[in-house]
Amino acid sequence: MLYPRIIPCLLIHNKGLTKTVKFKEGKYVGDPLNAVRIFNEKEVDELMVLDIDASVKGCEPNYELIEKMAKECRMPLCYGGGIKTADQARRIFSYGVEKIAISSLAVEHPEVVTEIAEAVGNQSVVVVMDVHKRKFTGKYELYTYNGTKATGLNPVTFAQEMVRRGAGELVTNSIDNDGVMQGFDMKLIDSVKQSVNIPVTVIGGAGTLDDIGEVVKRHGIIGVGAGSLFVFKGKYKAVLINYPNPQEKEALIKKYFTYNK
Repeated sequence: MLYPRIIPCLLIHNKGLTKTVKFKEGKYVGDPLNAVRIFNEKEVDELMVLDIDASVKGCEPNYELIEKMAKECRMPLCYGGGIKTADQARRIFSYGVEKIAISSLAVEHPEVVTEIAEAVGNQSVVVVMDVHKRKFTGKYELYTYNGTKATGLNPVTFAQEMVRRGAGELVTNSIDNDGVMQGFDMKLIDSVKQSVNIPVTVIGGAGTLDDIGEVVKRHGIIGVGAGSLFVFKGKYKAVLINYPNPQEKEALIKKYFTYNK
């Protein structure tokens, strides 16, 4: 039986882990390889690692680091950052990475989404949508390059285009809720989830396990990612890698999940 996935999302900046608030104010939270080892012990469902420097700086993926993470990782690993070609995707997959995530590439060269899907399989291609809600109009707009470049694209329309292009999964990331830890943007999640027939993962806003539960209650089989929730502890946000233990996770799923969604 399929169940919702609870996914730590780690951001790499200057080769270390960082955690942002609304895509700004990055705080150093540790070494990527050490975090992978800890999450191994906690038996997480899946791990998403995004290098937020690579595309902005026009760099290739850090293959050395990716290979080291893949060797350490005992759970499915999704990597994103700097991927521009199908050949790069093949190289990353050769290390044992299960999924690759692309963002600005999908906007600027959507045809490459199809090329990568044909090279490594649709189920392994994840398109990340960083979305900002405009204050005065309330409209949602897709942004790229760590939230610095407005695209003018509607996330629902773009999501449907990515499905046609061959993406196997979508990630909806709320820029406005990133690191705020006050809950998810349910309207954004609803609009994207209801518009496509492929797996969707949502990020941006988890402050408690119940925040994750509310998304699961609403949408059933869905991926729910979190950054701050799994790297900070307490009101002063002391750095502590954490994840619900098997009993806590089972209780959460039992409380919120209905399979017939």
